Amino acid sequence: MRSYFKQVIYVQVSPDRLTVRNTKTGESFSEIPEVAIANKPKPCIVGLGQDARTHKSTPSVRIVNPFAHPRSMVSDFTAGEQTLKAFIQRVKVSSFLAPSPAVVMHLLGDPDGGFTQVEVRAFYEMALGAGAYKVTVWQGRHLSDQELLSWQFPNGSGGKVLS
Repeated sequence: MRSYFKQVIYVQVSPDRLTVRNTKTGESFSEIPEVAIANKPKPCIVGLGQDARTHKSTPSVRIVNPFAHPRSMVSDFTAGEQTLKAFIQRVKVSSFLAPSPAVVMHLLGDPDGGFTQVEVRAFYEMALGAGAYKVTVWQGRHLSDQELLSWQFPNGSGGKVLS
């Protein structure tokens, strides 16, 4: 019965694109990971992806790509968490009985020296802050729906679980 309600959200992260997919429904959303944040007394998101760029000329709004920095994949943790939360909301089944999703954060790319422990922890914490009840950070090949739903990740040359 639990598997009937179980949601696994597959998140593929790169500085150029953020893709989220609900493995149960097949629904997906893919955009540039930019967010427009209004600088009000309490900052709020006013646009995501391409829509964020339409706010470029508004003086009280800043456009941020939280996953683009020359030395790290995390440039703004808070904006990254809010961006991830907004993207997940686009594909998550929302109902009174639907539990929080399990999330697989797939970090795309292979930086020199690999991803740092700080980056891995940041992505793990972002997913928890975005509403996940369970998180795995993955680096390697794309995962199939079967692997994601069974929470069985390949060993060896296919990739590795980072957390």
